[in-house]
Amino acid sequence: MRGILSILNFEFLIKDNAFKNWRIILYVLMLSVVMIASGHSTDKKIFQIASLNEEIRLLKSEFIDQRTNLMKLKMETKIMYELEPLGIGPSKEPAIKILVSND
Repeated sequence: MRGILSILNFEFLIKDNAFKNWRIILYVLMLSVVMIASGHSTDKKIFQIASLNEEIRLLKSEFIDQRTNLMKLKMETKIMYELEPLGIGPSKEPAIKILVSND
């Protein structure tokens, strides 16, 4: 019973050899502060990684949409439709092959 009472009265911190106890308590306190700071840093990095992954997903989706639009714009029928008001269309005569001799 006396041992429990001495712990509750913090006698181990005020006796003559209490310096050793204070050193251990301060050491444990510093370790706990470092551990808490490390945990917060890890959480911050995890949220940052999740945010960057979301941004990558959105950019990939936008890239695919833009590539699809480009493929549609490069289609021959789309080009002919856009150039028709200017009077430009496909040739009705086949191309002529020009041969150059090395003489």
